[in-house]
Amino acid sequence: MEPRTIFLVGKPGSGKGDQGKLLAQTTGWKVITPGEQFRALSSENTPVGQKVKAVNDAGILQPYWLAEYLFLKNLFSLGADESVIFDGFARKVSEAEFIQEALAWIGRPFSVIHLIVSDEELRHRIALRKDIEGRADDNAIDERLREYREHTEPAIEKFRVSGNLIEIDGERAREPIAEDIRKALGV
Repeated sequence: MEPRTIFLVGKPGSGKGDQGKLLAQTTGWKVITPGEQFRALSSENTPVGQKVKAVNDAGILQPYWLAEYLFLKNLFSLGADESVIFDGFARKVSEAEFIQEALAWIGRPFSVIHLIVSDEELRHRIALRKDIEGRADDNAIDERLREYREHTEPAIEKFRVSGNLIEIDGERAREPIAEDIRKALGV
């Protein structure tokens, strides 16, 4: 089987992390999450770490070049036969274009799973997550939704136009969503 490259996109709180983990459990594929990498950077006592923390806490997307750097760093470390799940990359149009160009250059096909969840449902999920995880960016949900609409929705449209987008109803229980994803990917 040829290596698979999967991207999970959607609103904050749409279940990208959970679905990435479930898909990885089924397939054995590695999950790479920029959010975790940004949070790790933000814990460093450096000027970059402090800036990344301030941007994260405000609920604003990190600069495209930082996301692109992390994407390339992770992409270039993959083996020829290694499949991967990128959870939360491609949140801006420039990132979507960059990803498409980079993957075309190395000849690596990809699919983008878009988890569709209403604002009402994601507010409920984030309230629950805030009690469990205590993430600072969960306090900035209105800003995160504004960023999603301004930047991520147009990026998702790029994938729709290119034919790489698979849309999944993300408002159900975890396992039926995971089953739909596996079925859509043929795994």
